[in-house]
Amino acid sequence: MATVPLRLRDHAYDVRIGPGVRHSLAEVVGRLGAARAVVVSARPPEWVPDTGVETLLLPARDGERAKNLATVERLCEEFTRFGLTRSDVVVSCGGGTTTDTVGLAAALYHRGVAVVHLPTSLLAQVDASIGGKTAVNLPAGKNLVGAYWQPGAVLCDTDYLSTLPPREMLNGYGEIARCHFIGAPNLRALPPADQIAASVALKARIVEADERDTGLRHILNYGHTLGHALEKATGFALRHGEAVAVGTVFAGRLAGALGRIGRARVAEHQDVVRSYGLPAALPAGTGSDTLVRLMRHDKKAVSGLTFVLDGPRGVELVDDVPAEVVARVLDGMPRAPLADLVGTAVPATDTPETARS
Repeated sequence: MATVPLRLRDHAYDVRIGPGVRHSLAEVVGRLGAARAVVVSARPPEWVPDTGVETLLLPARDGERAKNLATVERLCEEFTRFGLTRSDVVVSCGGGTTTDTVGLAAALYHRGVAVVHLPTSLLAQVDASIGGKTAVNLPAGKNLVGAYWQPGAVLCDTDYLSTLPPREMLNGYGEIARCHFIGAPNLRALPPADQIAASVALKARIVEADERDTGLRHILNYGHTLGHALEKATGFALRHGEAVAVGTVFAGRLAGALGRIGRARVAEHQDVVRSYGLPAALPAGTGSDTLVRLMRHDKKAVSGLTFVLDGPRGVELVDDVPAEVVARVLDGMPRAPLADLVGTAVPATDTPETARS
């Protein structure tokens, strides 16, 4: 088992990574001093560990379509019926959309109740459950309503990964691939548990330096500006990690078009993404004008179109990128049928999976 500490000025917790770590949930709940727990789970009951206290188990469903304010309201109503108090705990058990939604419900209920995350997908383990960002979607775009609410612990049980289908593993590799450009290169050859630990350690260091997205933490959104737009444009047929992979290739091309990096570095973006078996082309039928419009709703945007881009000083937030340059780079990217982009290749480190995420 690996343990990655995350130490903030007013809060500290550990991210535990390894097989069977979900069974330490009762110990974590006891340390938090909770007398009751609500577990919101997108996994079968047999995959939900004992909390050690009186528990209400609520079913959830992973996926962007349930990641909205209506779901948050329903959860808070269930918390009320159960009699949950601020001294109790909420536990999420599921993929990144579940940890995001449950985290926001915990942040809002009684103005904040403790939350523990049991991320069950690769994407959630390497990124979504770490760092205290919680959010849900609006019709206009991704993650537009949220709060910062740090968990009491994150238990990344790698046994959960054995339940994932190949495409869901691939989805997680989209976040691992983008790590190559923001401080954790050359993760491709590592076994999954080490890839998770390296990704979590990178994010922990960044969050410790900038919990509230005032500067450095923006680099974690590498590839995400176009990625979120692609998710929306395809009705979430393109999953988050897949979309971020395409967004990472685009970020390299845009940085090259702006003269921030050279041709070799631009090509490296595509090479890294493809080495994980991830898509590197835009879905056919997604117009550049539509994507530019959607990117204007990105939550990082303060002044015009805003992107996290590589450059001579490293990766940084770049404001006021000319729309005509963005559109030109989009027009120059290859396009492929959506069916050819989703789950057509599986990383060599992946193993055969049986159950649906």
